[in-house]
Amino acid sequence: QVQLVESGGGLVQAGGSLTLSCAASGLILSFADMGWYRQAPGKQRELVAHITSRGITNYADSMKGRFTISRDNAKRTVYLQMNSLKPEDTAIYYCNGRYTNMEYWGKGTLVTVSS
Repeated sequence: QVQLVESGGGLVQAGGSLTLSCAASGLILSFADMGWYRQAPGKQRELVAHITSRGITNYADSMKGRFTISRDNAKRTVYLQMNSLKPEDTAIYYCNGRYTNMEYWGKGTLVTVSS
């Protein structure tokens, strides 16, 4: 059974940093394409960043230069380093995994950025 568990969310002031982690189990992480999505109150879920099994990354335009996605396959963990946080980054952040033609989601971790 594949499970994705996010951690690292919390309250941070504008301009601050947070690192989110996604611990994956039940899959061979090195074979999975992974991503972070977020959903703000009243808005649709949107892509934040994505990393392929080969380590190719892409980011939503508003996150480029501020956020960095990375993966440690040995630790079965995907990270999202977030810098220069803004109040509009406030959202629930979800880990997403695509593995053997299936898609999986974590339950999310809340990030709140105060002004």
